Amino acid sequence: MKAIADLLFESKILKDIPRAGFAFLGAGRESVAEHCFAATFIAYVMSQMVPEADAHRLMTMCLVHDLPEARTGDLNYVQKKYVTADENSAIKDVTRNVPFGGSVCDLIEEFNRQETTEAKLAHDADQLAFILDLKSISDTGGRGPEKWLPVVRNRLKTEIGRNIADEVCSRKWDAWWMEKYSE
Repeated sequence: MKAIADLLFESKILKDIPRAGFAFLGAGRESVAEHCFAATFIAYVMSQMVPEADAHRLMTMCLVHDLPEARTGDLNYVQKKYVTADENSAIKDVTRNVPFGGSVCDLIEEFNRQETTEAKLAHDADQLAFILDLKSISDTGGRGPEKWLPVVRNRLKTEIGRNIADEVCSRKWDAWWMEKYSE
């Protein structure tokens, strides 16, 4: 149980680790844990739209995909040009004494390989979480996302991911409640 408690404390630290890319946008802020929640919820939605996908595997993959960042931190595009994180060592250390540690390692490895349907959907959920952030920042007056939205949209691997991105980008961030607003 000691290893389980340590894993839980380590995963909790993701709430305190900021996503590094927002500094380069000039707006926005998010922790790694907040990002993982968004990606996992998007994965749930995608699993309902792609019934052949293993929903549990897809959502779990999104939940744990950034767990190594508890040890490595979140490296943005610029930082990755100069710093190489050893995520494999980090995740092996995180899960070393955890009875299901091999499963966590396998999920992260599958996510990184991008070969299975679930990994491709998880990748797109990860990118869609960022697209939602970029669109929200853009809709509230931020200018940095205008450059990044096409770049991130181009990373999408699945048709469902592209369809969701198209709709997200065609809507205003507050349309979900403002369209029916009345006093």
